[in-house]
Order: sequence, then structure tokens, then C-alpha cells
Amino acid sequence: MSETAHPDGRPSWWIYRGTGRPLGDIGLMDLLPPAPPWRKFDAGPAPEAGPAPEDDRETDRRLGAAHHLAARLVDPHEIEMVNAALYLRRPLLVTGQPGSGKSSLAYRIARELRLGRVLRWPIGSRTTVKSGLYGYDAIGRAQAAAARFSMAGDRTGAVAEPPIGEFVRLGPVGTAFLPRRLPRVLLIDELDKSEADLPNDLLSLFEDGEFDIAELVRVRSRTPSVEVFTADPDGMAEIIGGRICCHAFPVVVITSNGERDFPPAFLRRCLRYETKEPNAEQLAAIVAAHALESSETSRLVEEFVARSVAVGSLPADKLLDAVYLATSGAYRPDDEESWPRLVDALWRQLNPAAR
Repeated sequence: MSETAHPDGRPSWWIYRGTGRPLGDIGLMDLLPPAPPWRKFDAGPAPEAGPAPEDDRETDRRLGAAHHLAARLVDPHEIEMVNAALYLRRPLLVTGQPGSGKSSLAYRIARELRLGRVLRWPIGSRTTVKSGLYGYDAIGRAQAAAARFSMAGDRTGAVAEPPIGEFVRLGPVGTAFLPRRLPRVLLIDELDKSEADLPNDLLSLFEDGEFDIAELVRVRSRTPSVEVFTADPDGMAEIIGGRICCHAFPVVVITSNGERDFPPAFLRRCLRYETKEPNAEQLAAIVAAHALESSETSRLVEEFVARSVAVGSLPADKLLDAVYLATSGAYRPDDEESWPRLVDALWRQLNPAAR
């Protein structure tokens, strides 16, 4: 394999290129080689499922309608680590300052590789692995059964219980591990907010690529096939024997603000990438992607970069806020009194030292 086979001089093994331009007619699986032997997962024949649900509205909201970067503006290290994660079927742990584009990377991968809707799992202090895998509404099922018995006027057990699948819903993680020909993109957002045990609790899933739904395992002798809800809008999936095993390991992007250290066993199973603060050209491209370009854009970008240098890193969405106000007609950037005061409020509120 030639390392500079592409006309633009980039290594030929790069499938993801970071520009945001979707792949052409060639699909991801036509470009991606087979998984390493130690990362192959046996789920049996993959279902003849169609493409993952599209979610252009969410992707457009995060990236803009046409987030196409010039190749020279893309961090080569980002491209290398994303492609390595694709080839090795490993999670990618992305660290960096708030607002540096960690979460956006998952949406850029999904758009560029045409992998459909991103499955986002936001992490909080009480998040558990099970909540990401699935939920079972035992109370709802009991109430539905009681209603059936009541309507039938019979409590002898002759009335059939409600189908258990109507009360099982896969979470974003469980949905991502459903067997599919193409991987889904799973965003595990802000893992450093979790309790200490959560990273370790993910190890088995990342290593084995499968998990059981205990409530379905208990009834598999009577009901071997159960249709359940998924995390996709109106999504349904058939579960055989109460077990889910992936066919294509999902593209897992885990974000962290660097507020805590993770266990060595967890880090060993992940590839790691630290985002860089966007430069002026990259910030201008972000603004252009959201169709906010105006005569004030260059000046605001320069002011934003200067402020970031002076008071510390500022999230890029604060630049978008200022550009929007400048282009909406609500405020006039040439107002020498109110505009500087407004921009100062927008750009200093996240920096404690500047308050």
C-alpha cells in the first residue's frame, strides 16, 4: 500500500479525512479492511438492514449545513487517530478544553463516512452502564397486565401477559451494538462526570462486543425472539435469546474535559487524541459553515483569538454567538459603547479569572 497514493499527497490508508465531505459512491466497508483477529465479533449473519437513520437536523445544528474544511486546516494527528480507531475497532478517547470540538468530531465522522444518526450517551454523576444498554419498565408491564385481567374480569391466569418486548427499550449504547453491516457512531459524552466505577464497567463491553438483557434471557425458552424498541426514533430490533452481539464494532468517541484520570485498564483499551484550539482560519471556516459570514467576521475572529490568548481558552460557540448578534440586526458592532460591553460579557463569563 503506497503511503502517498492520493493526488493530494495524503497517506492512502486514510479513509476518514477530516474535511467533512461525505464519501462518494464507495461505501465504508469497501474501503475498510477486515478487523484484526482479536477484534472480530461473531454475531452470526448480519441482518440485511438498511442504512442507519439520518439525522441531518442534529448534525447541521452542531456542524453547520456545509462543514467542509480545506485539507490544510485539518489536524493530521486527528485524522491518524480516527483512522487507527476505525482499523483497530477500538474506542477513541478525545480530551481537550471545553468547546474545542470534541463532541463535534463524532458528528463529523458520521457525516463524512455516511454512518447516519449519531447515538449520543450523555454522562452524569449517576449514570450506570445499564442505563446506556437498555431499560426495562417492570412496573409498566405489571400495570398493563393488571389492566388486562381487570378488563377480562379474570384473575386465574388465563389472560396472556403483555409482550415483554413492549417494555424494553435499548439505550444509545445498546443500540450501537446491534448487529449491523455498517458500524454506528456512538458518542459517550463527558465521561469524566461519571462515578469512579463506570469506566471499568465498560471494559467487558468494549472487549467482548456483547451483552445480555437479563429479563429476556429469563424468558428465552418460552420466547426466544423478542422485538424491542431502540434509541432511534420509531426504531425496533429483534433480539434472539436475550443477547446482543455486534457485527461491526461501533465507532466509539468518548469525550473528556481532562478533569480526572481514568484507570489504566480502561486507557489500554482506548486510543487517545487531544484536541487543539482552533486557529483563526479554522474559526472562520466554522462561522462559514453556519452561514454567518459577514463583513464583521474577520474582525470578530481576530478579536476572539486575541481574547483567548489574553484570558485563556474560549469555546468556539461563543464566537458563533457574537457573530450571530452582529449579523442579526439586533446590535450594531460599530456602536462604540454597547457592542464592546456585550462582547465582553459573552467572552468572559466562562473564565472565572476574568470576572
